[in-house]
Amino acid sequence: MLDRNIPFYNMILRCDHIINSEIRLPDGYTFRFYEPGDEKEWAKLEYEIGDFDTMELAEEYFVTNYCQDINEIKRRCVFVLNQEKQIVGSCIAWHDFRNHQNVASLHWLIVSPGQQGKHLGKALCQKTMKIFEKLGEFPVYIHTQPWSYVAVFLYVKMGFWIQKEDTFSHYENQYTQAMEVLKKILSKEQYEELVAHSL
Repeated sequence: MLDRNIPFYNMILRCDHIINSEIRLPDGYTFRFYEPGDEKEWAKLEYEIGDFDTMELAEEYFVTNYCQDINEIKRRCVFVLNQEKQIVGSCIAWHDFRNHQNVASLHWLIVSPGQQGKHLGKALCQKTMKIFEKLGEFPVYIHTQPWSYVAVFLYVKMGFWIQKEDTFSHYENQYTQAMEVLKKILSKEQYEELVAHSL
């Protein structure tokens, strides 16, 4: 689980070019795009990892932010299903504004705690980046925070660069503060890897 005692600062990542690699899921796991009603399962996932105080709030958030254009969410929200066809992970190829222009942004990469360690997050991220590629939407931005440092390493391996100054949406880029936090909790080698993937 995420350690939410780690101080929160805005981290902004950007990917200008997709890194093509084979997408692998464990045997019996499959991808599926959003279907009406999936917001309840998404809400359950988000509540399970602690991003919302209640499942009702999570579902309301999803409906308000993503279901206003049902055709868009159907082609932009991807799920991973386990062998029992239960939703165990999700990621959304969405968009935000940057300097009053639309930009691509990866939203809510989540994997059920009981399913972590199976590389589902990597597969979801790859699948979502393929959506952006198909739609011709680059660069792609991500907003995250120090307590998601495991995901930050994944994003870096996927071709994202931590931004020292660039930002999007309403986020204040807090690169310096975030890296100071990470310097205290990561190994020297891990920290230097993130510094090397900053620009």
